[in-house]
Amino acid sequence: MKPIVFTPGEPAGIGPDLAVQLSQHALEQIIVVVADPELLSRRARQLGISLNIFTPGDQVPARPADPGSLYVNPLQLCKTAVAGKLDAANADYVLETIRTAVQGCRSGDYAALVTGPIHKGIINDAGTPFTGHTEYMAELTAAEPVMMLVCPGLRVALATTHLPLRNVSDAITQQLLTRVLHILHQDLVHRFGIGKPRILVCGLNPHAGEGGHLGREEIEVIGPVLERLRTSGMQLLGPLPADTLFTPRYLEQADAVLAMYHDQGLPVLKHKGFGEAVNVTLGLPIIRTSVDHGTALDLAGTGKAEIGSLLSAIKQAASMKPLPG
Repeated sequence: MKPIVFTPGEPAGIGPDLAVQLSQHALEQIIVVVADPELLSRRARQLGISLNIFTPGDQVPARPADPGSLYVNPLQLCKTAVAGKLDAANADYVLETIRTAVQGCRSGDYAALVTGPIHKGIINDAGTPFTGHTEYMAELTAAEPVMMLVCPGLRVALATTHLPLRNVSDAITQQLLTRVLHILHQDLVHRFGIGKPRILVCGLNPHAGEGGHLGREEIEVIGPVLERLRTSGMQLLGPLPADTLFTPRYLEQADAVLAMYHDQGLPVLKHKGFGEAVNVTLGLPIIRTSVDHGTALDLAGTGKAEIGSLLSAIKQAASMKPLPG
């Protein structure tokens, strides 16, 4: 059994708290945390948790760590992190933890990557243009990933991710939707083991455009793509009005939903599965999942951070299958 690697993310947020809390859980999976050991030790003391840190070096651990212990792949902070206080000096450290983890997955040392919450703003403040984990993974792996969130009973993928709402319509092209739907379909088959996935596709406009009276994207862009891909054997239903699609009548027949933009699909999923929802990046050469929450700076170091989403992300990563070949 290969380890799963965890990057805690922003050192001033709750990511280090979650890493420390992991040591208190008897996990079936082997977890290696890419982080500054001293950061974890300080946060453990702040939380009142006794923590033993082991740095296995080049030797990959063969069994889960004992309770109260963590395996750590050590990287040093640029500046001592204070819980709840962002510091742009540590932006490079955050990015280096991700790069190190991705490299370990691509080299075969790790079976999957689970990421903790990062703070996009402070990375940009440090002078590095950054829009999110998903886009950064694309850069590191030369892939074109698709973002999907998963909770018990619902999977929602996104055609566009972190874009201003005024830019969404221009971004949704036939080429984009074709690529996204191919990736979504293929990963549902290969990563999730669903033989013939059924995908529901949202329209962009209210009432899916109302026959062109409330927008023509459904007629000119979305509809033609779905019609063409159905001829190749994909099971696609839509474009459907989002407020109709996200009802039990439709969802009970779906393996996944494709929403056109971030806040069309994710509020429904997070309401349904908050605390258990997991972010999954499709279309990568590696398995990557993530927690579904942010850095929660106000909770860092208080002992009030909930670990449920991280445990769900680890479980989800462990259940996913490597790509064939």
